[in-house]
Amino acid sequence: MRDVVLLGSTGSIGTQAVDVVRSAPDRLRVVGLGAGGDRVELLAQQAVALGVEVVAVAKATAASDLQLALYAEAQRRGFSAGQHRVPKVLAGPDALAELAAWPCDVVLNGMTGSVGLAPTLSALQAGRTLALANKESLVAGGPLVTPYRDQLVPVDSEHSALAQCLRGGRREEVRRLVLTASGGPFRGRTDLDGVTPAEALAHPTWDMGPVITVNSATLVNKGLEVIEAHLLFDVPYDALDVVVHPQSLVHSMVEFTDGSTLAQASPPDMRLPIGLALGWPDRLPRPAYGLDWTAATRWDFEPLDEAAFPSVGLCKAAGVRGGTAPAALNAANEECVAAFLDGRLAFPGIVDTVAEVVGAHPFRERPTLAEVLETEEEARRRARELVGERVARS
Repeated sequence: MRDVVLLGSTGSIGTQAVDVVRSAPDRLRVVGLGAGGDRVELLAQQAVALGVEVVAVAKATAASDLQLALYAEAQRRGFSAGQHRVPKVLAGPDALAELAAWPCDVVLNGMTGSVGLAPTLSALQAGRTLALANKESLVAGGPLVTPYRDQLVPVDSEHSALAQCLRGGRREEVRRLVLTASGGPFRGRTDLDGVTPAEALAHPTWDMGPVITVNSATLVNKGLEVIEAHLLFDVPYDALDVVVHPQSLVHSMVEFTDGSTLAQASPPDMRLPIGLALGWPDRLPRPAYGLDWTAATRWDFEPLDEAAFPSVGLCKAAGVRGGTAPAALNAANEECVAAFLDGRLAFPGIVDTVAEVVGAHPFRERPTLAEVLETEEEARRRARELVGERVARS
């Protein structure tokens, strides 16, 4: 039995992780749940149903609401006093980092954004195995996180696929890693000036949160995944490629020195990589269903149109530069995505603004955690300024 802490339990990854845990009650047990604090009713439902020891919310003001929601959920389920575990409640800006160090076997960080960096470091420094879906914390805190590489297990479908394929050969036999991209909702489209948030959020294959979905539309998400692959597997950037695969059935591939390529294929269901990460290196019985080989299936692979989607090249260049460049890129992108969703920034302006911020940010080659956070704040401030200037000119 593995004890699990879930961070971001009310989000897309977190709710699917709860499904995975429930599918393997003899293998996994949730002891702690954490979330931002915007969905306390759902958090309370999860906590009571799973009988957890501790619940954490980042919003200090949400603590009382959570306590009331826990009581109401217990009453709704017909529990009387003493019939269910009353979890400890942690609240405030350090609550999720505190929860990440809670005694357990594995921490799943399913938070969105670089706000996940502090919990990531907390879990790693406490010696926990970290199932990492929060790619932004690895991208922003690369030099701070990579010393703990042996404790990291990827949850992103692409990196989970790479980890599985890498089992097929020795390190010195690897020639390159190939990450697949669906191409998002705008694959093959060159005029992106009039793209609306609704169009950008209409991903053809994956059901994700709004930030990741917009990142998939700009392909910034794929660029961040290239940086993540470099940091996770210690593979040079010139051995990392991206290919467009619209069916999203092959999640990534490893090419070996003899010309062989191993590919990991499965339906686009995040429960599979989540289950693998929670059980790593073992597989859970069936967190998801496999491919249907009784029906004709088409697998297409296309080269990436770097002219239409320059974000992958921008991210790779930031990764090659290293230091605080990826942190500046990620923070600026988060601000620009928010501005796009609010209708204050045109779709092509996301990548254009991010490139401007990264190119001029005060670069630090070997940053401390404080300097990473300072870089992020400065990048966010500059991105907001540039967005305001674009709005003023329009």
